[in-house]
Amino acid sequence: MNKLIIITAPSGAGKTTIVKRLLSELPRLAFSISASTRTPRANEVDGKDYYFLTAEDFHQKIEAHAFAEYEMVYAGKYYGTLKSELKRIWDNQQVPMIDIDVKGALSIKEKYHESALTIFIKPPSIEALRERLSDRGTETQASLEERLGKARYELNFADEFDQTVVNDELEVAYAAVKKLVTDFLNS
Repeated sequence: MNKLIIITAPSGAGKTTIVKRLLSELPRLAFSISASTRTPRANEVDGKDYYFLTAEDFHQKIEAHAFAEYEMVYAGKYYGTLKSELKRIWDNQQVPMIDIDVKGALSIKEKYHESALTIFIKPPSIEALRERLSDRGTETQASLEERLGKARYELNFADEFDQTVVNDELEVAYAAVKKLVTDFLNS
């Protein structure tokens, strides 16, 4: 059975930090690179952080049924998990680590059922989330409010995931997630 690990969280909850650390410590895992129509941030590399696609390319892949899942996450900004990316990782005898939004995570879980472990990383509070996002220095006031509104909405879905971990203290949250992942990989 080809397994998948799916980790999701509202933006700023610590998901990316936890995922990067899991990938560095658990060689059985491989990062599943998502496709996106958004503009790369300064430190992001095409084919490493994301497959950056034009809206036209993305829509052609939708028509070709090339995605395991895809969503319009923010107005006009699409994200998706390519089937070819999952196959690439499985062919390499590894387990895809998928770092995606809440809807995408639930969509993949629906397709892969018990072969997928879904973990929701929850911020301790919306105020803590606001502070983390502000500290990044990458958000305008409008984008900050958009992300917080989306976070409030996403928190309603936490109970639909296999596991929920509150990231109040990073080391504690990381240890909890690592144990969940390790137990699933060894099951």
